[in-house]
Amino acid sequence: MIKEPYSIKQSLIVTSLFILALWVIKSAEILFNLNLTGLGVSPGNFSGLLGVLTAPLVHGSISHISNNSLSLLILGTALLYGYPKTRWPVIGIIWIASGIGVWLFARQVHHIGASGLTHGIFFYIFIASILRRDKRSIVLMMIAFFMYGGMVMTIFPREVGISYEYHFFGALVGAICAFFFFKKDPKLAEKTYSWEENSENEEDDIIGDEWELPPETEIKHQESDDRLNH
Repeated sequence: MIKEPYSIKQSLIVTSLFILALWVIKSAEILFNLNLTGLGVSPGNFSGLLGVLTAPLVHGSISHISNNSLSLLILGTALLYGYPKTRWPVIGIIWIASGIGVWLFARQVHHIGASGLTHGIFFYIFIASILRRDKRSIVLMMIAFFMYGGMVMTIFPREVGISYEYHFFGALVGAICAFFFFKKDPKLAEKTYSWEENSENEEDDIIGDEWELPPETEIKHQESDDRLNH
């Protein structure tokens, strides 16, 4: 598995290809009059376990896939760019574990869509940045929070037709991953400027010459001290 850092452009391309695949699936569903809801997670049914793998690929409407596409583009690009060693394990764990959580505990309906994945990535970026406290992770967190800070609230029940369970378990798994993986990715090397290096190695000409007394002065002070002591 490739663990070399992606550039922002490469991260954007990889994320865009995944989003394109989602749109191809949705377009095929519309063009051929298919109903892919059965590929979602059906809690408690062994046949519904297939949805753990397929549910994030299926969306109920154009607005549903549009909303997830934009959040995937921003958050997915941030994850691929900022976390080169943990990006793929995190995506895989969020994908599978959030689906299993939905299968075990969610309402008895079909749960579909990539929102569990987006919530997991958001909470991973958010928690990992707090734990790492390096410049790159903090910048990525600020972008993610500025764009999608509302995800903190969507893990709770709000609308009947929205799978808050997928949101919740995605967020939970993403947060857990952050605690386990936040040390794995290398931090950016702090840039050192030439003037900083010189200041450490060079002696201050003014202070360096002034603070030491000439030998003759030290002898006079010593003689004066001897007279006082006697």
